[in-house]
Amino acid sequence: MTNVSSVIKSIQDIMRKDVGVDGDAQRISQLVWMFFLKIVDDREAELELIEDDFQSPIPEHLRWRNWAANREGLTGDGLMDFVNLQLFPKLKSGLPAQGETARRAQVIHDVFEDAYNYMKSGTLMRQVINKINEIDFNNSEDRHTFGAIYEMILKDLQSAGNAGEFYTPRAVTKFIVDRVDPQLNEIVFDPACGTGGFLSCAIDHKRRFVNSPEDEKILQRTIRGVEKKALPHMLCITNMILHGIDVPTGIRHDNMLSKPYKDFGDRDRVHVITTNPPFGGVEEDGIENNFPTHLRTRETADLFLALIMRLLRVNGRAGVVLPDGFLFGEGVKSRIKQDLLETCNLHTIVRLPGGVFNPYTGIKTNILFFTKGQPTKHVWFYEQPYPEGIKNYNKGRPMQFDEFAPLRNWWSEEASDFRGRRETEQAWKIGAEEIANSGYNLDRKNPHVPEKENHDPEKLLASYATSQQKVQALRDQLKALLSESLGRGQ
Repeated sequence: MTNVSSVIKSIQDIMRKDVGVDGDAQRISQLVWMFFLKIVDDREAELELIEDDFQSPIPEHLRWRNWAANREGLTGDGLMDFVNLQLFPKLKSGLPAQGETARRAQVIHDVFEDAYNYMKSGTLMRQVINKINEIDFNNSEDRHTFGAIYEMILKDLQSAGNAGEFYTPRAVTKFIVDRVDPQLNEIVFDPACGTGGFLSCAIDHKRRFVNSPEDEKILQRTIRGVEKKALPHMLCITNMILHGIDVPTGIRHDNMLSKPYKDFGDRDRVHVITTNPPFGGVEEDGIENNFPTHLRTRETADLFLALIMRLLRVNGRAGVVLPDGFLFGEGVKSRIKQDLLETCNLHTIVRLPGGVFNPYTGIKTNILFFTKGQPTKHVWFYEQPYPEGIKNYNKGRPMQFDEFAPLRNWWSEEASDFRGRRETEQAWKIGAEEIANSGYNLDRKNPHVPEKENHDPEKLLASYATSQQKVQALRDQLKALLSESLGRGQ
C-alpha cells in the first residue's frame, strides 16, 4: 500500500518551491485538478476492462496515461507549453461527444471551467506528477487512504471565520445521514454541498442496499448537490468519483439562492436534505429579493432554511446544522421558525457540545431534524454531552461517531411518533404552543441541569449593577428607619 500521507506532504513541499503557487488555496486547487485527471484515468482503465464499447471523452493525446504516466516523459518548458497551450484550452472549451460520453465530457468541462495552472516550473511539475503516479486509485487500499488524506487537505485549506463556512466533522455528517436514513430510491440533496461530506456519507449509507447493476444506477442518479464556489465544487466532484459515482452530473456549480424562491416547483422537490448551510455569512446585494417579503434577509443560513422547506416533498426529511443564534433570533428568524413549526414536524433538536467545529470556530451548533407535511405538536431536545474525560474538542481530538450511541439508542421510530422516547438527564420536550407563545424561541436550556454560573463580562457587569441597586435600596430603607426613630426620640 502506498503511503499516501507522505506522498501528499512531498507534493506540498515541491509546490512550495514554485514561484507561481501562492498559498494553500492555490496549492490545493493545483493539486486537485491534477489528482482529478489521474483519478479519471485510473477509473477509465478499469471501465475499459469491463465495458466493451467504453470511450473516453478526453482526446487520446490528452489522457493522463499518454503525457503524465511516463516518469521520463515531458518536463521543463515542453511540459508547461503542453499544459497551458493544449491541455487546459481543450478541457475548458468543452469536449465534443454524444450519449454517455457527453455526460462524462460535461463533468470534465465543469471541473476545468474555473481551474488554473498556477505552476511556473515544468521541472517541479514533473516531480509532482511522478509523486501522484505512486498512487493507484483502482487499489481499494490507496483509495481508502486517500479519503482520509482528502479530509486532512480540506482542514488545511479552511481558515477560521471565513464567512461562516466550516467543513462539517465526519462524525456529524455520518450521524445526520444515519438518522434521516435515506433509502436507495430516495433523492438525497445538499443545496450547499461544499466538498461533498454529506453526500459521500449518503453514498456509503445507500450502498448497503445495492445488490445489482440496476441498483447501482439508481444510487448514481439519486445523489444531488449544488456548490457556488469553484474549489469546493472541484473537490466535491473528485470526492464523488472516489466514492464510485463515475459521472457525477448531479453535482452542479451554482448558487441555489440566486434562483427566485417561487420558481422552485414539484420537479425540484426531493425526499431527503442533509446540509450545513454557511452561517454568519451575508449574501450579495439583491439575493434576498428572490424570496417572499416576510422571508427577506441577507443571513445565508436563514435563506437556506426557508429554501429547504420549499424543496422538500411531502413526507420529505431533513437534517440541518444551525448555530445557536437561529434558535433565539427574532424578526425574520422568528417568521422562518413559525413557518417551520406550521408546515413541518420539527421533532428533534440535538444541541451539540461546544467545540465540535474546532479549530475553525467555537460557535455552538445544533442539528434540526424535521419532516414536511404535518405541523409540529412538540419538539424533543437532546443535549449531546462530552464523552467522559473530555472537556473540549480540538484538531487532535475531534468528535467521534461512537459518541452518538446513547442518542441513537434513545431515538425511537418516527412512524410511531417516537413513542419510545423518554425524558432523561439529556432529553426533554416542549409543546409547540409554548414555543409559539414565547415568540418561537427554540433556545431551550436543559431543565435537568442546574443553571451554571455565567462568566460573560457583560452579564457579570449587569448582575453587579443590579446588586448595587439592591444594596442602595437597603441603605435608603435603613436611613429612612433611622431618621424615623431619631425623630420619635426628640
